[in-house]
Amino acid sequence: MSERLIELRGLRVAFKATEVVHGIDLEIRPGECLALVGESGSGKSVTAHSLLQLLDPGSTRIAGSIRYRGEELLGASPASLRQLRGNRIAMIFQEPMSSLNPLHTLERQLGETLRLHKGMAGTQARERILELLRLVSIQQPEQRLQAYPHQLSGGQRQRVMIAMALACEPELLIADEPTTALDVTVQRKILLLLKDLQQRLGMALLLISHDLNLVRSIAQRVAVMRAGEIVETAGCEQLFADPRHPYSVQLLNAEPGGQALRRGPGETLLAVDGLKVWFRLGGGWLRPRRYLKAVNGIDLQLQRGKTLGIVGESGSGKSTLGQAILRLIESEGCIRFKGQDLRSFDGKQLRPLRRQLQVVFQDPFGSLSPRLSVQQITAEGLLVHSELNARQREQAVIEALQEVGLDPASRHRYPHEFSGGQRQRIAIARALVLKPELILLDEPTSALDRTVQKQVVALLRHLQQEHSLTYLFISHDLAVVRALAHDLIVMKEGEVVERGETGQLFATARHPYTRELLAASSVKAAPATGLPLAEPLGAD
Repeated sequence: MSERLIELRGLRVAFKATEVVHGIDLEIRPGECLALVGESGSGKSVTAHSLLQLLDPGSTRIAGSIRYRGEELLGASPASLRQLRGNRIAMIFQEPMSSLNPLHTLERQLGETLRLHKGMAGTQARERILELLRLVSIQQPEQRLQAYPHQLSGGQRQRVMIAMALACEPELLIADEPTTALDVTVQRKILLLLKDLQQRLGMALLLISHDLNLVRSIAQRVAVMRAGEIVETAGCEQLFADPRHPYSVQLLNAEPGGQALRRGPGETLLAVDGLKVWFRLGGGWLRPRRYLKAVNGIDLQLQRGKTLGIVGESGSGKSTLGQAILRLIESEGCIRFKGQDLRSFDGKQLRPLRRQLQVVFQDPFGSLSPRLSVQQITAEGLLVHSELNARQREQAVIEALQEVGLDPASRHRYPHEFSGGQRQRIAIARALVLKPELILLDEPTSALDRTVQKQVVALLRHLQQEHSLTYLFISHDLAVVRALAHDLIVMKEGEVVERGETGQLFATARHPYTRELLAASSVKAAPATGLPLAEPLGAD
């Protein structure tokens, strides 16, 4: 038996004429967990996909050596690779909703893997599927067999992907960013599940992540990748205690730092009283009506120039609360902005206020039209809310892009030509160009690398200082919230379970749910000394 399960030597990967992986050496030993970490674009996923020959052969060139238990995989026949994929080496992809077939039930999708690789069908396959679902801690698996992916939460979908990968008892499981965009509590559960399964089943695990702190609790060794090269490989504890490469140090220090800018008492810009958003689930006639109480009687106040953080897991009602405040969905209760009751306004009366109330969404790629240039995207609001001529609009766009740290010369390019962090800066510029008073930030950093998160938080803090902006900041990431918010409310199942000043709440959280969120994100109370104004913006 080979001492190395997987051995990469001099691996080079090129997309047409552009080489993206530059002669890396890497090995994975039986039964170990190796974490491959680095920012987006560093080549992590390309390396993992090369291992299983999943890259398009028409546009990709792979050179070097990829060995599985001493057997060369480069140049292997399609039949040999089919026997390997999903059987001896399995993979969990980053976005389970995109990886699962939306038209097939869980039973059919899991059964397909068993039929192809194990020849199982009927009762035998069904029993194995139930066993796999229990293994990954899916509650009431019998009732989930006929469920479709859209009927599951993000964490449940990721568990189904893990079950599918484990169906054939692989020797190596590749987990490609398995917790990106999941809540901190769900992230923790998924990582603990992977660690437990690895130990119980004795399989090797290749964990791909951009977050070094996330892999600390699970990996035995860590390989740090940057710009297509492995810059450092070390034991996990050794890397965290004594990182040798400057880039490793940068990743370790990438958690958003600092605290919100100190602000004295000011006028109340936004006040919400008894806000309710209930979605009807059914009932009527002879049956009692049933409702999902997404937001259930919430009160809050936000002073001009401050940031109110709203934290909680997916489904807690955070985004619904934000949408209700901006009158994007129907609600009950009182919403007062600058002393005016927004719920008494019709669409025509609301239109002038839309300029003062702007939004930055979670997914910068999904919220920017791929058919419009940056100039057109940023100027779109000006066409509706201003009387500026074309030259004045272009100048306003140039100034907005400069403020968010982007080169104005790039304004004629399209969203797909930018990185994730740059796209989020474009989204911020689009909101900023209208000179709003209140910006709703709905998970604006959850899909970004930690290093880019840090830059975006520093940018938001800088803009708040320059323009006295007021933020309503929705997030499940407590490290990001701590760096930006003056005050916090913690939501669970549509209700506020705890509220208070950010530093005080982090130091003396009282509600068990708040303490659970803090423990899951490994966030500690920030020191009370020093309130830095802003960090250098830097480039993505």
